[in-house]
Amino acid sequence: MRITQGTFAYLPEFTDAEITAQIDYALANEWPLSVEFTDDPHPRNTYWEMWGLPMFDLNDAAGVMLEVNACRAANPHTYIRLNAYDARLGRQTTAFSFIVNRPAEEPGFRLERSEKANRQIGYTTHSYATQRPEGDRYGPR
Repeated sequence: MRITQGTFAYLPEFTDAEITAQIDYALANEWPLSVEFTDDPHPRNTYWEMWGLPMFDLNDAAGVMLEVNACRAANPHTYIRLNAYDARLGRQTTAFSFIVNRPAEEPGFRLERSEKANRQIGYTTHSYATQRPEGDRYGPR
């Protein structure tokens, strides 16, 4: 199962040249970028681990790709995403966010259904990856 999260979720995986083009677009719009990673890509897990600090003063796509590749080297079996932030309206909003690295095997999610009072039905998603301990979910680190 392929996890689909972010701006370009239903497109094929981006090459490094295509990622660089998106970085250039963000920098042209003066959007700072950040790199994050996780081994639990649950849709409600919006707070991933940050790789370094957001790159507010960076004006070169090569510098951002350097950080992306460093994160890939340190965390090859995790999900890594690139975020661009837009603060033009006086508040920080996410301009785009997309996955730039994923584990070789993605076990997916299970949908759990539960019946509640007054004939209500609730649904919960459960990641198969979380059945293994953190750091061992998608292979050795």
